Amino acid sequence: MSMFCYQCQETAKNEGCTIKGVCGKDADVANLQDLLVFVLKGISVYAEKANEEGLDLSDKTAPFIMEGLFATITNANFDTERFEDLIEEAFALRDEVEAKFKKVYKENHGEEFSGDLPEHATWYSDDVSDYYDKGTDVGVLETEDVDVRSLRELATYGLKGIAAYGDHARVLGKHKGEIDRFTQKCLAATTDDSMSVDDLVGLVMETGEMAVETMALLDEANTSTYGHPEPTDVNIGVRNNPGILISGHDLKDMEELLEQTEGTGVDVYTHSEMLPANSYPAFKKYDHFVGNYGNSWWHQDKEFESFNGP
Repeated sequence: MSMFCYQCQETAKNEGCTIKGVCGKDADVANLQDLLVFVLKGISVYAEKANEEGLDLSDKTAPFIMEGLFATITNANFDTERFEDLIEEAFALRDEVEAKFKKVYKENHGEEFSGDLPEHATWYSDDVSDYYDKGTDVGVLETEDVDVRSLRELATYGLKGIAAYGDHARVLGKHKGEIDRFTQKCLAATTDDSMSVDDLVGLVMETGEMAVETMALLDEANTSTYGHPEPTDVNIGVRNNPGILISGHDLKDMEELLEQTEGTGVDVYTHSEMLPANSYPAFKKYDHFVGNYGNSWWHQDKEFESFNGP
């Protein structure tokens, strides 16, 4: 087995992708994603320990943790070099958070910290080739108990959704400390072998509650910036001009793309997940925002090619 991923509905046989993702993700990308999440958990362990000592580092840790988790969601990023860079950045941040925790611990207790730590907080290599080997050992199947594994992964996938929407909201200037602190608390909890199944069920339920809070935050960010969506007829045809097709949920990206292409003779079309952008009042002033092309997100691999752009 060269990889294991079952985080989306495309997964092979509804069980898991073990050779290559149905989405197109290869084993190297999958394993680097697993290692990135592994190190993000290590950052969270130190951040939570610092929090227990009265030092809240979430303003520093949460933006990066969310960015890292966001990069691992389905169909978001298949670039191995980007994941190598993110892992290196994660190690650097983990070192910084570790140092701050140990400093405040010594100040509070008059002695060096000597407690146990999970491997997520200690493993390191400066050899990028080791990332690929280690990634095969620290993914979903690292947890042997299937019930504990399922609950940990359910919480983690919930966090990935929180991270994606939280990151979009942050780009528009909105964030909540409560969401930031929960993100690191939940990630750290997935490394805690003392948590029972009942404890993990509670964590999953709390993750769901926080996801609702995050969706409300994103809605506030989007509507305060671009207006409230309204019923809209959307063109599903194409024109003869050169065109750009944009997917995803980042309305800030949408705004910047429309601004940069205005007056250039290039049309802009949404695909799938970006379809709702057609209903926001702020975007209706752009005559070159033509409509929507294509179908559901899992058709991206074919429809991006058939769109043919310029």
